Amino acid sequence: MNIPSVQHLVSPEEWQLRVDLAACYRLVALYGWSDLVFTHISARLPGPGHHFLINPYGLMFDEITASSLIKVDLGCNKLMDSPFPVNPAGFVIHSAVHEARADAQCVIHTHTRAGVAVAAQKNGLLPISQQSTFVLGSLAYHVYEGVAFREDEKPRLLADMGEANFLMLRNHGLLTCGPTIADAFLSMYVFESACQIQISAQSGGAELTEVDPQILQGIAHAMKVQTGGMGGQFAWPALLRKLDRIDPGYRS
Repeated sequence: MNIPSVQHLVSPEEWQLRVDLAACYRLVALYGWSDLVFTHISARLPGPGHHFLINPYGLMFDEITASSLIKVDLGCNKLMDSPFPVNPAGFVIHSAVHEARADAQCVIHTHTRAGVAVAAQKNGLLPISQQSTFVLGSLAYHVYEGVAFREDEKPRLLADMGEANFLMLRNHGLLTCGPTIADAFLSMYVFESACQIQISAQSGGAELTEVDPQILQGIAHAMKVQTGGMGGQFAWPALLRKLDRIDPGYRS
């Protein structure tokens, strides 16, 4: 698609955020977590205004570029001209988290098969893998209320989520948030991996061994050690290099 660049119309800080968010969309597509055009990744722009970037509704995730991302307010109203539509209903969950959580610069929501499968299980995510331990230290659950487009669901979702960085939407999918796009992406990578491992382990039919609960007590420290205290930024440059080798078009 030939999409005119908006780099000259935005600040350097916004442009960098656009590049990183476009990269996040491409990575979600690359790892097979997208659901055609039906989920969203949002990022809050710096500054006092509640302004955000979100995907143009109808584009596949591997088509998204820095310039095609749409700037919106909390009501998902466009703040810059764009030939693409937006999906206000799809922004309900994202806007709720962004508005209530100052630490949530980025919110990622997916509908993967493994994520929905575990979200449908009564006991949710089980402590059966190293990946699951990283999630369980900050995991919350929200009951399914139907397609999430009603404003009145927001307070219940936020009450359930609290300060957690991982949210399992029952019968629906997964959600992560983070102070940067890199952090939210790494969290989703670990969350999705934990769900895939659980479904694979259960499919073997053998009795499962759970991790000692005491290990969960020190998991935050273990995660810092694992990433050298850098969180998602530890892996992000390598992920961008991977994308650049495949197709650097997300940067346009």
